[in-house]
Amino acid sequence: MLHEVTSEHYFMGRLQHGEDLLEALNHICSQHHIELGKITAIGAVQKAVLGYYDQRQQVYQTIRLDWPLEIVQLTGNISMKDDKPFAHVHAILSDASGRTHGGHLFPGTIVFACETIIHVFRGPVFQRVLDTTTGLPLWNMP
Repeated sequence: MLHEVTSEHYFMGRLQHGEDLLEALNHICSQHHIELGKITAIGAVQKAVLGYYDQRQQVYQTIRLDWPLEIVQLTGNISMKDDKPFAHVHAILSDASGRTHGGHLFPGTIVFACETIIHVFRGPVFQRVLDTTTGLPLWNMP
């Protein structure tokens, strides 16, 4: 099921060195009352925590990457979860040898340098609720 949304405006800026990347994005969304949107970013992180969703066990398996990484691609969406703005973000990161690591972005990913663009949409509220089939908090489509 799809719903039409319209482009409202953009926020562009730089995250601070040493910040937790995911927490910073969620803070920006809360501070600016962004309830629906898209996130992109480029830059680098000092270390990262990424996740892979085990579909059989219905739990995230996380991997810690405790070394500097380049953000090759970071994309996500913003919706509501537990009545608060929620950034759902995936990232592809590259290490010094060019090897890539990707997955769901978790807290513990620390910014070295990061520039982000948040595209704010106007439309129906997309609220995340537990989907019993997948075990994931998915959009409860209005």
